[in-house]
Amino acid sequence: MDARPGKVRERTCIGCRKRDSPSGLLRMTVSERQVLPDPEHRAPGRGAHLHPVTECLDLAERRKAFPRAFKVQGPLDAAAVRNWIEGSGAEQRSSAIGKESAATRPPAAVEGSSRRHEGGSSTHDHSMSVER
Repeated sequence: MDARPGKVRERTCIGCRKRDSPSGLLRMTVSERQVLPDPEHRAPGRGAHLHPVTECLDLAERRKAFPRAFKVQGPLDAAAVRNWIEGSGAEQRSSAIGKESAATRPPAAVEGSSRRHEGGSSTHDHSMSVER
């Protein structure tokens, strides 16, 4: 159920810069300097979207769009995305959409970002706590 029923969801391809529905684009995440395909749109972390065609991937690499989209410094390796698009990506789209799911993939980490501590509690999580 969509929070805003009248709102059409769109994302921008980082290659060709055209807008499309999320279902028409491949979502990607980054983990350990690797750009990973996320066809199920479930992996944690910041995502970027790309039409699943080599033309858009080539444009994104030529424009150096991956570091900008993921807000990280330096180059990223998009070999896994290229393999997904050129290789068995078409088969994965129509069947079980990838063996490596978001649950088995390492969490997407963006360098330089500060993430809140997940799980447990500390004095920093409570507004009424007092350090002594």
